[in-house]
Amino acid sequence: MTKITFIGAGSTIFARNVLGDAMLTESLHDAHIALYDIDEKRLKESELMLKNINKNSNDNRAEIVSYTDRREALTNADFVVNAIQVGGYKPSTVIDFEIPKKYGLEQTIGDTMGIGGIFRALRTLPVMLDFAKEMEEVCPKALLLNYTNPMAMLTMGVLKATKIKTVGLCHSVQICVPELFENLGIADQYNLDEFQWKIAGINHMAFLLEITHNGEDFYPTIKKRAAEIANPHKDSVRFELMKRFGYYITESSEHNAEYHPYFIKSKYPELISELGIPIDEYLRRCEVQIHDWEEMRDEIVNNGNLTHTRSREYASYIMDAMMTGTPTVIAGNVLNTGLITNLPTDSCVEVPCLVDKNGIQPTYVGDLPTQLAALNRTNINVQELVVEAALTLDKSKIYQAAYLDPHLSSELSLEDIKNLVDDLIEAHGDYLPAYK
Repeated sequence: MTKITFIGAGSTIFARNVLGDAMLTESLHDAHIALYDIDEKRLKESELMLKNINKNSNDNRAEIVSYTDRREALTNADFVVNAIQVGGYKPSTVIDFEIPKKYGLEQTIGDTMGIGGIFRALRTLPVMLDFAKEMEEVCPKALLLNYTNPMAMLTMGVLKATKIKTVGLCHSVQICVPELFENLGIADQYNLDEFQWKIAGINHMAFLLEITHNGEDFYPTIKKRAAEIANPHKDSVRFELMKRFGYYITESSEHNAEYHPYFIKSKYPELISELGIPIDEYLRRCEVQIHDWEEMRDEIVNNGNLTHTRSREYASYIMDAMMTGTPTVIAGNVLNTGLITNLPTDSCVEVPCLVDKNGIQPTYVGDLPTQLAALNRTNINVQELVVEAALTLDKSKIYQAAYLDPHLSSELSLEDIKNLVDDLIEAHGDYLPAYK
């Protein structure tokens, strides 16, 4: 019997997608599904929901068990799914947004780069390393599927500090081209099966390197159509980056607005409205999600007739490929072992990966166009220093990561950045280890 352990199972909707998918996959019908979360109320809600799906969509073939002991939940696991959020919306996410505002620093999402991404990594990676080291003892051959942001920093940290096989999984590559076509207003004009494309880079900053329609380069059509759409619109930042650097980027405009030094600028406040940049977007999303969950809890958790339709999440396809040998291709976040030749070795890159009984097998990409590799390296600089900080507990590495962050360095002085880091270390308190 396959054992799938879900860490952070209180993320009920996401657990429904990943584990509901598993129950609808023939090779995983009878899996032992181990649920773990530090919030026992949310854990119980997820258990009830999944048992209803198991009954209605899987003839009760899976075994679904909640655990309050993480080590027990991990023991003998074949696959471990990570979806934790250390510190939650309150207090940690609010802290990540509110304290920087005292320095005049605005953010949109704050979960991948910038000061918000840095501190989310610093409080999350120690927890991930704790359970990855438990995995080395109780399920050393298991594959860790990481869905938690900041994806590159966390995946890099676990791969560098432990022996656990790990892949980082994100939605942005899967939806890149369909979303682009929607934002261009051409989704109804083309059949995606007629297109071939290639995407690679780093998480949230991978690039659509090529796209062809029946063998013909489609980029001229994309760029012509993009130039005809007036700002502001949903894809303004991405279209601006494509205009200046030549390629479309995988992650949304609200994310990319804070990965670069060009967009959220106190000196040019008009850019916010001109490009439709949604400051504090993640705070609003969290409030909506909290409200919506209160409205839908009974419908999801206590619905005895609840069923599930398999989603596009990679997890069940990866597990099935490894169990059956039926190959699949995913976009995976892995260590750069010569895969992208003009990015640093052992940084975390996002590349196409073949999956079968041999596990995750990343594919060779070669050199990115020079300007794209340069954009990636501005983010990798920060990612590597944050991981070093977390692994060594050297506080100077946190300062250096923040000094090099593209958004921070474009807005604040070195002294202000240092003071902001100190304020955030104090505010997060016990959610962070003691730094030297």
